Amino acid sequence: MTMFTFDSLSKAERIRHLGEVAAHAVRYWDVSPNARLTLLNISENATYRVDDPGAAEPLILRVHRTGYHTRNAVRTELAWMKALKEEAGVETPQAIPARDGELVRSVATPALGEERFVVMFAFIEGREPDADELTEPFKRLGAIAARMHRHARGWRRPPYFERLVWDFERAVGRNGNWGDWHAGLALDAERISVLERMSAVIQRRLARFGQGPDRFGLIHADLRVANLLVTDDDTRVIDFDDAGLGWFLYDLATAVSFMEERPDLDDLLRAWVLGYRTEAPLSPEEEAEIPTFLMLRRLAIVAWIGSHSETALAQELGEPFTEGSVRLAHRYIERFET
Repeated sequence: MTMFTFDSLSKAERIRHLGEVAAHAVRYWDVSPNARLTLLNISENATYRVDDPGAAEPLILRVHRTGYHTRNAVRTELAWMKALKEEAGVETPQAIPARDGELVRSVATPALGEERFVVMFAFIEGREPDADELTEPFKRLGAIAARMHRHARGWRRPPYFERLVWDFERAVGRNGNWGDWHAGLALDAERISVLERMSAVIQRRLARFGQGPDRFGLIHADLRVANLLVTDDDTRVIDFDDAGLGWFLYDLATAVSFMEERPDLDDLLRAWVLGYRTEAPLSPEEEAEIPTFLMLRRLAIVAWIGSHSETALAQELGEPFTEGSVRLAHRYIERFET
């Protein structure tokens, strides 16, 4: 019988546990016993750099959170990333098969009553875009998003296809993928009332906008700056962990996550749209609905913060994010509520 859970561990104990899972996991791949594992970050998943003395380049090991994806969902993610690179020219990290040929392995921890999927990726070069110089990267990103969406529309999905859905209910509904936004930080009755009014407007507009195959399909669902790697002539896309079925314009909204109050927001949106239209059409009607997707994403993050209040990012965003969301909600309601 399990006596404790991962959530009951202290922060230091969690880091130690994930390190032990990672150290066990690398044994499934052709990696030297002398390889050094370095924790790069812990957000939803834990990511490690694997430096093998006998290898020319490092590898990247991802240790998944529990309870978010099934094995088939992870396999689907990796299949799409492979297809994007081979068929659409979108540079993405590629999974490396373990010695048994499997791309997804797992490590069980009976004492915690859990099993974690692990995936090894090849290393790709690049740096995070400069937050002060985003116009040109956003133009590139718009073009890349269009290529991804065009590919998704025609991709022959594998028989094991399974991913999250980011429609209205599962993005910001009471049982959303990231929980109920009503449980967000620093929400009182007045703030909840404002966000509920905005949510109702969003729901009506999205119902009218529709989910036709030209507007709704397989998306990355987290194309923010932290998930981009830029070089002198290319932008690479990483971290497809949230990829699923949603509105294509939701990818634009995710690109400006946490930036909705930047003074140059309109410039970034214009750059993205300009880049997108170099690869795929975007109608005036779709462009006019961008504010709705920005606020759909904003409300989803309010839910995420509430359900991940123990994480460093949630604590960093904290109450100011809620306050900003209410300010933005007032503007959205004034513009779109009828």
